[in-house]
Amino acid sequence: LCFLIYHRTFIYPFFTRGRPFPLQLLFFGTLFCIYNGFLQGYYLIYCAEYPSDWCTDIRFTSGLLLFLLGMGINIHSDLLLRQLRKPGEVTYKIPQGGLFTYVSGANYFGEIVEWFGFAIATWSLPAFAFAFFTLCCIGPRAYHHHRYYLKTFTDYPKSRKALIPFIF
Repeated sequence: LCFLIYHRTFIYPFFTRGRPFPLQLLFFGTLFCIYNGFLQGYYLIYCAEYPSDWCTDIRFTSGLLLFLLGMGINIHSDLLLRQLRKPGEVTYKIPQGGLFTYVSGANYFGEIVEWFGFAIATWSLPAFAFAFFTLCCIGPRAYHHHRYYLKTFTDYPKSRKALIPFIF
């Protein structure tokens, strides 16, 4: 989890290319992350009670594996997106490779899988609420990106789904 936060905060922003990022979004994103981080941390430190063998529980191990899988998908998808543009370019291009072979929003899919994995591993209501919130917020973004790609690019692969491979 710490690596993911570090990656998203200190590595990812310096490698993105495209239009400048509005400060208002940065402010509200920071505010949300502080509140969500406090909520998750407070629950895990002061409210959650796990048995001593929790690390071997199927919920923890499957959630951890799902989290790591989602994180890998997310980081790899972000790398593929960053490589689409040359320095100074701001035009959209069709993402290729990785899970982009199957969905338009591979990075979004990875993030959703990550947070549902975290929710399963911690078995906590705040984590499930955050995972659901993530799905509700970035799921529609994936759908809108998918529609945009289909309208903009005549050669866009028609077999790609918006968010969930082979399904949606």
